[in-house]
Amino acid sequence: MDINTKPKQYKVGLAISAILLSVLALSFGDAMIKKTSLSIPIWQLFILRSCLALPVLAAVLFYRRSKILSFQYWVWVRSGLLVIMWLCYYTALPFMTLSMAAAIYYTSPIMITLLASLLARKSPTLTIGFAIVLGFVGVLLNLRPELGAFDFFMLLPLLAALLYASAMVLTAEKCADEDPILMALVLNIAFIVGGLVLSFGVARLDFFLFDAWVPLTGQSIGVLAILAGAIVVGSIGAAIAYQNGPPAVIAAFDYFYLIFSLLWGWIIFSHFPDWIALVGIALIIAAGYLVIAHNAQAR
Repeated sequence: MDINTKPKQYKVGLAISAILLSVLALSFGDAMIKKTSLSIPIWQLFILRSCLALPVLAAVLFYRRSKILSFQYWVWVRSGLLVIMWLCYYTALPFMTLSMAAAIYYTSPIMITLLASLLARKSPTLTIGFAIVLGFVGVLLNLRPELGAFDFFMLLPLLAALLYASAMVLTAEKCADEDPILMALVLNIAFIVGGLVLSFGVARLDFFLFDAWVPLTGQSIGVLAILAGAIVVGSIGAAIAYQNGPPAVIAAFDYFYLIFSLLWGWIIFSHFPDWIALVGIALIIAAGYLVIAHNAQAR
């Protein structure tokens, strides 16, 4: 048999652990933003957060003696998709409720499954498809978006979901052999470049993305440090997950971001979910169980 026809060997346990750690870190970072009401232009956040993350990633690469110039251009494409994804999502937030934006954005796991199936030229199994839909229903029960009206800005979270799905499928298909630490480094370089590009609009556009530089306080510096740690863990974890697991399987566990968000809400804000939200959590957990059981049978 030709080596190119051999099925890819996945490390599903490692991949699931990595995506869970990734969404745990990212959800904690978002909780910190909410708690401290950090308010700085998005381009400033992109630059400062990544400037704090880069030395950590560079130190890890140096310690591991990684070949910094060995990666392909697909790593840059992936990073660009993710930077634009966050830009679209943050742009939509002032014009719609957070629950509505999040509900639209959480179509991304379904998009990942569909994109992966299109690339493989086959349909996802009924079990995987049902698990994705079940998890999405769980998300809706928790977020309960207000879908009474529609405007252009609702398309931005949908575009963000498509960009994230494309980036994660690209990770699995084109960046599977790249160093996850190196990919995280490139992503943060892309955030800085994106922030610098956005900063050129400061004097030209009267829009929140292009506000002038905001002086930092001790609290905002501390929050930025936490956000830098979250993006380091989150970006490395996502890269490892989609390198080592089937995109459709890992997509189901992306929904655990919601569970962790509810956990932080309970611990930090004393917000306990009602029974509808608890039903949604149960559906999300059930979806993850279906994926694990299906994968065990497939192996």
